[in-house]
Amino acid sequence: MRPTLLKGHERALTQIKYNREGDLLFSVAKDNIVSVWFSHNGERLGTYQGHQGTIWSVDVNSDSTLMVTGSADDSARLWSVRDGRLLHTWTTETAVKRVQFSEDDKFVLMVLERRRNYNGSIKVYAIDSDTPEDQSDEPISVIEPQDSKVSVAGWGYLNKYIVAGHEDGTVSLFDWNTGDVINAVQDHEGLLTDLQFSMDRTYFITSSKDKTSRIYDANTLECLKEYVTDTPLNSAAIVPALQEFVVMGGGQEAMQVTTTSQRQGKFECRFFHKIYQEEVGRVRGHFGPINTIAFHPDGKSFSSGGEDGYIRLHVLDPDYFEFKFE
Repeated sequence: MRPTLLKGHERALTQIKYNREGDLLFSVAKDNIVSVWFSHNGERLGTYQGHQGTIWSVDVNSDSTLMVTGSADDSARLWSVRDGRLLHTWTTETAVKRVQFSEDDKFVLMVLERRRNYNGSIKVYAIDSDTPEDQSDEPISVIEPQDSKVSVAGWGYLNKYIVAGHEDGTVSLFDWNTGDVINAVQDHEGLLTDLQFSMDRTYFITSSKDKTSRIYDANTLECLKEYVTDTPLNSAAIVPALQEFVVMGGGQEAMQVTTTSQRQGKFECRFFHKIYQEEVGRVRGHFGPINTIAFHPDGKSFSSGGEDGYIRLHVLDPDYFEFKFE
């Protein structure tokens, strides 16, 4: 399996995201541009420029007409995917660490970072798709967690709840209309770094600095599976089709690695059997921690973005699809 290397950023990748059809791959990094690529060959279609700092998060709506980004410049922005126009800017109190469209594209959530004079929050804004240049600057809901700060969040099944991951390892379920905590569990022992849902949003996977990844029921927060590694994890994804796998990646922080060896830093994508929780393979290549992983919706390819500034686009070999766990 020979990857295609995509170099469109000057600094470390922070998030990559496929659109619903999987023909486009969006990437953001610690520079201030968004790149969009053809996923089948790695050709870059173009960039979106306007942010003044690190872009932490990106998402695209279901028909690939609108894109939202969250940045360290204390703003979130709405873009036209087709022509790159900036449609709207939401000015926020602090950096926006995570953004996500709801399933019906009518809302977008934003995770705002905690700072000394601001406690951090999850904000929900209504999205007017008919007149995308005319968006309200007032959120329709603000959730202010009282304990540990929120690091990641996403929309639950049918937009009924918002699922949030916290700095202390807690996973919470919020009623986003009222801001009430419906449920909370603390299985992880460290910062939650990623949270990605299954295609039907009935369950989701987490990754954590405690070197584990877990699958939870999206309605009950029951921990269904645990995957244990030997390195801090920055991202995890559920393989959506053709194989019962999950994939995760991370690695020691660059300043903690005494050698430049890939093996020493454990900069690998690790595949686990989703049901049996056994590791079945690794994909090496990055020369730094893996910060973000995304799987193509058809299950035939995946991409990883690293601290080294590269996206590695992997088309899976026939052997992968013939593999049977014994």
